[in-house]
Amino acid sequence: MRAVTRPVDLAPDLTDVARGDGVLFVRDGVGLAGRGVAATVEADAAAEFLAGIDHEIESDLDPPTGAGPVAVGWVPYEPGGAGELVVPAVTVRVGPDGHPWITTIDDAPTGELVPAGSPPTAAGAFSIEPVTLVDHYLDAVAAVRDAVRAGVLTKAVIAREITVRAADPIDVHGVLRRLDASFGSSYRYSVGGLVGASPELLVEVDGRTVRSYPLAGTAPRTGDIERDRRIADQLLASTKDQVEHRVVIDVIHDTLLPWCSYLDWEPEPSIITVANVQHLGTQMEGQLSAPPPSVVELVRALTPTPALGGHPRAEALAMIAEVEGVDRDCYGGAVGWVDAAGNGTWAVTIRGAQLSPDRRSARLWAGGGIVADSDPLAELAETQAKFQAMLSALVRP
Repeated sequence: MRAVTRPVDLAPDLTDVARGDGVLFVRDGVGLAGRGVAATVEADAAAEFLAGIDHEIESDLDPPTGAGPVAVGWVPYEPGGAGELVVPAVTVRVGPDGHPWITTIDDAPTGELVPAGSPPTAAGAFSIEPVTLVDHYLDAVAAVRDAVRAGVLTKAVIAREITVRAADPIDVHGVLRRLDASFGSSYRYSVGGLVGASPELLVEVDGRTVRSYPLAGTAPRTGDIERDRRIADQLLASTKDQVEHRVVIDVIHDTLLPWCSYLDWEPEPSIITVANVQHLGTQMEGQLSAPPPSVVELVRALTPTPALGGHPRAEALAMIAEVEGVDRDCYGGAVGWVDAAGNGTWAVTIRGAQLSPDRRSARLWAGGGIVADSDPLAELAETQAKFQAMLSALVRP
């Protein structure tokens, strides 16, 4: 294979490059979109495969990290589960400076990168069906809470699933545009029928720099500025949420540290807001030791994090499998991209939907961390708030 990368004169909207049949990974306009399929590769072999592509840069300028052949995809919640990534035939990359670059593999035609006009507005009928019965979910939360109180666990995440059924095929391009309007500061993703907007950075590798921004502890947003400020203050003061958050921070820090010459993190969590909820978040950044690992290697070590699994890990995952009754599939795994040097950005696969091949149905998941002070009905309300991100994008015309 041969790839050519060159700058583009005008910055296209990456959502419109991906449309409904391409791949997308973008946050605040920074990211990439791809069209066509040059190859599919296993996640753990992706960087090596990309390194074998003959790559030429047709510019005297220095392109941003990730401008070149990339593989985009997801790995599942199940530790070590198979993950398949797509190498787009055409990739448009926009770096932090806002300048776009395009990479084509084997002279793939670029065609019309951004189509004229807007995607059609759909207003068909939808139905929402519970896959996880509410009583089953409440019982599972209570079982985990009791295990934490008994000292068996420190924390475990219990999720539930719903299905959205549509009279007409779901328009992915329209869904991505609606997510952009409401969740532009989240990591919006679309690959292989998996589409969503995750607020949580699992891990990013940029040369020797490594970053993570784990979230744990959630409260609703109402739209009333003063009331939301009071809710945020309560979230910061909540012992239950601070315990849940601390477990996640400690495990991610301890997992990344062996690869790092140093790893710094914020001394206290801050409030991270998205359109419908707010979270406790703690930013981490460090320097990787030489030779640096591939971002996929770090993704594998971290997935699933205690924010989606629990702690201690083995005991938490075993209990989740015993009481939850949910096929998580991609939920709770990771979604992102990797380049030939092992650089890449991966988000936790939350606030998303997995579409059926005919795009007439979508699976959605939401969950929360269960600790000793967890109340099953409050946890149910938290999942209802989390579902709204994707429900509003799927069913709103």
